[in-house]
Amino acid sequence: MSDSQRFPVAAHALAYLAHKGAYSAADAAPSAVLAASVPTNPVVIRRVTALLAKAGLIATRPGASGGSWLLRRPEDICMAEVLKAVNGCAHLGSPPAGAKGCPVGEHIPRQVAKALTAADQAAGAALSKITIADLLEADPESLREFAPHSACPVAAA
Repeated sequence: MSDSQRFPVAAHALAYLAHKGAYSAADAAPSAVLAASVPTNPVVIRRVTALLAKAGLIATRPGASGGSWLLRRPEDICMAEVLKAVNGCAHLGSPPAGAKGCPVGEHIPRQVAKALTAADQAAGAALSKITIADLLEADPESLREFAPHSACPVAAA
């Protein structure tokens, strides 16, 4: 799975768990069920749910009777936490080490790293106003002013 897919898959999985009322091990959603909703491979879901569990947003249980469930209510999980759980804006890449002796190569990697920090902070600030509960609403206040991103399949519809 590419880094650029972690965030949308994580948001989808959390919204699905909320929609299904998965708040305990008894209500856990198996990775195959989550994968069918995205749609993606269950292995992709397990990688993402491992990150979400590490961040304390969900719990998971392995095995045939396993699955994932929310540890918090959807209105208490902001999208900034989800972004952080899946390693932020990592899909933007990381600067390569510059060439020693090159005035640009020695300077630019540090500046690009700062630009990536700026992107993470800006995304975090915007996403802190949106919750998993908002994703389940037809027209939540937090998303009302936005159109779907042009890269998303639904944007063309």
